[in-house]
Amino acid sequence: MVTPAVKHTIVKKRTATFKRHQSDRFNRVGESWRKPKGIDSCVRRRFRGQAPMPKIGYGSNKKTRHMLPNGFQKFTVKNVADLDMLLMHNRTFAAEVAHNVSAKKRVELLERAAQLNVKVINAGARLRSQE
Repeated sequence: MVTPAVKHTIVKKRTATFKRHQSDRFNRVGESWRKPKGIDSCVRRRFRGQAPMPKIGYGSNKKTRHMLPNGFQKFTVKNVADLDMLLMHNRTFAAEVAHNVSAKKRVELLERAAQLNVKVINAGARLRSQE
């Protein structure tokens, strides 16, 4: 069984929900964030009581960013050649088989991953037992 090289504790900081200014007032204004550019915008000028703007302080630790709870980073694999890239990095990255890989090719990928001692996150996906 492959374990991560270093197990960092992942700290999830409290993040605000960044909604677009006045998206609650008008249906034509979507909720996805846009930076306010107006000269009189109270959100851009960061007045008290207004919606928060995304900024660098909300970011998480660089070492644990995009890290899975098991301590690995995710790497999408489409074929055996992609899997061979993880040979030297099998303690840092875990393979995730892409969604468009057929069941027949998945079996080959899983066999090769076992040889290379690479962890596969979605190993049980789209596999049928022989009947």
